[in-house]
Amino acid sequence: MTDTALKSLSEHIATSLENELVDTKIDRGELTITVRRDHILKVLTFLRDDPECMFKLLMDVCGVDYPERIERFDVVYHLLSMSNNARIRVKVHTDEEKTVPSAVSVFPSAGWFERETWDMYGIFFADHPDLRRILTDYGFQGHPLRKDFPLTGFVEVRYSEEENRIVYEPVELKQEFRDFDFMSPWEGAKHILPGDEKAEEDVSEEAEG
Repeated sequence: MTDTALKSLSEHIATSLENELVDTKIDRGELTITVRRDHILKVLTFLRDDPECMFKLLMDVCGVDYPERIERFDVVYHLLSMSNNARIRVKVHTDEEKTVPSAVSVFPSAGWFERETWDMYGIFFADHPDLRRILTDYGFQGHPLRKDFPLTGFVEVRYSEEENRIVYEPVELKQEFRDFDFMSPWEGAKHILPGDEKAEEDVSEEAEG
């Protein structure tokens, strides 16, 4: 889609959905609209059915985490119009408590996408027919794509030789056995490192000889 056509589409959507949109933006040949959370189903239905839009395919639904914001999450929908050879990105803002209406009634393919977004970010989709984890294991704690989720996780899985089965245990980091030597790469250590004793002896013998 040309820049002129993209701008015309943006103006058409902004005019038709004046009360439902927060913002429209064209950047690097891509149109992004930000929608009021409670109006997402109306906007998606309009984009799918309007003759000038015809965004019949929902390609993806994903989450983005901005912990510094009050509404820290974006839910991002990517739509494709085959007839107009165009794409559009739709965003809504939410947080850990506010729910986002499920888009399954408009695009049935949203079902698994929303399950993944729930699993990874903990964003709840109201009226989803089967909102449960899809990528992590049963009983998994937390949501691993949140920025504040620890890299180690909360639980480790291992095979126990004693019990002859897979066991789940809380992650424990034993710092007392770690000896960090934050030496300067230019100056080197001020003491002899293990294994360097021989080198020191060889230098002394050469000096004496």
